Amino acid sequence: MAPVGAKKNILERLDEGEIVIGDGGFVFALEKRGYVKAGPWTPEAAAENPEAVRQLHREFLRAGSNVMQTFTFYASDDKLENRGNSPRFTGQQINEAACDLAREVANEGDAMVAGGVSQTPSYLSCKSETEVKAIFKKQIDVFIKKNVDFMVAEYFEHVEEAEWAIQVLKTSGKPVAASLCIGPDGDLNGVSPGDCAVRLVRAGAQIVGVNCHFDPMTCVKTVRMMKEGVERAGLKAHYMVQPLAYHTPDCNCQGFIDLPEFPFALEPRILTRWDMHMYAREAYNTGIRYIGGCCGFEPYHIRAVAEELAPERGYLPAASEKHGNWGAGLEMHTKPWVRARARRDYWEKLKPASGRPRCPSMATPDSWGVTKGHVDLMQQREATSQEQLKPLFDKAKASH
Repeated sequence: MAPVGAKKNILERLDEGEIVIGDGGFVFALEKRGYVKAGPWTPEAAAENPEAVRQLHREFLRAGSNVMQTFTFYASDDKLENRGNSPRFTGQQINEAACDLAREVANEGDAMVAGGVSQTPSYLSCKSETEVKAIFKKQIDVFIKKNVDFMVAEYFEHVEEAEWAIQVLKTSGKPVAASLCIGPDGDLNGVSPGDCAVRLVRAGAQIVGVNCHFDPMTCVKTVRMMKEGVERAGLKAHYMVQPLAYHTPDCNCQGFIDLPEFPFALEPRILTRWDMHMYAREAYNTGIRYIGGCCGFEPYHIRAVAEELAPERGYLPAASEKHGNWGAGLEMHTKPWVRARARRDYWEKLKPASGRPRCPSMATPDSWGVTKGHVDLMQQREATSQEQLKPLFDKAKASH
């Protein structure tokens, strides 16, 4: 494990060519552990169950992450209100608790704390730039108070909203990273990855890339397109990628949220640790130096990324003490046919089976395609929202 000393900031590390490994998908990981509700996907666990969030941070740190991103995904006040968050916790309480937990664990190793903001219901409801920026401002006030090391604007489907977020985050004086949840087709208004990246850089982001919605190779391809666009424009930036841990070759422009398996039946699509080795190498070869994960990523996935890039980083993560390179620990197994699998070529050539008879190899996405400006569709969906249906459910319960 790398020695802990004076910590460099994110830009110093990237400028020197260091590989920065991000963490994984807290929302999905904590939902599976029983601390996040699927649907709202809000992070009140930071205040409600801090021990769960702290432990997951520690597992990612041990696996090789040197960024502890605050568990503040969807922690804006408008999102919490929109999704019926428990009134016991305000946005400020959740954001402060998340910052404290991330800092506590980051201080246990050579890790930085990143304060994160994400897309807002206010933007999707066509509220003004001023109103949307005010939402981001409330969050970064907490990040400044807690002195995070850098800022991340992540999970934006529309480049315009990401630009607004970057402009607010830049006022902090901290380095700013920005990632969109887009694929090769671009954002939901059809802005290409290259043009999106140029707009992010011009808005003030020093690190640009993508996260979520698509599998690792699709995301690496998208960041490659972003990199080409930035270079064509004569601009400079560092690049980041934090994809899904699911295979999604059948996804359209909205990614895995359109898959019929989303969100409760995605397990057959999970990448193996060996798939993660290939992802890490492809990302590195593309010129991406901030490499992490999003939904579906567990600590062992990040460990695989760290192990693949150990020659370049110069060290293995602490969690590798219990692993062994390319399954080397299997040499001690009692069964000879399992011992024979303790080699790289076996795992690289393996085509894992699903174990499900007649399991389809591809799905047909739902293809909703809802974007900002599709007012009629949004009003239709709003009319059937959980909040408006609640009186009917209450009445039904009373009648029984």
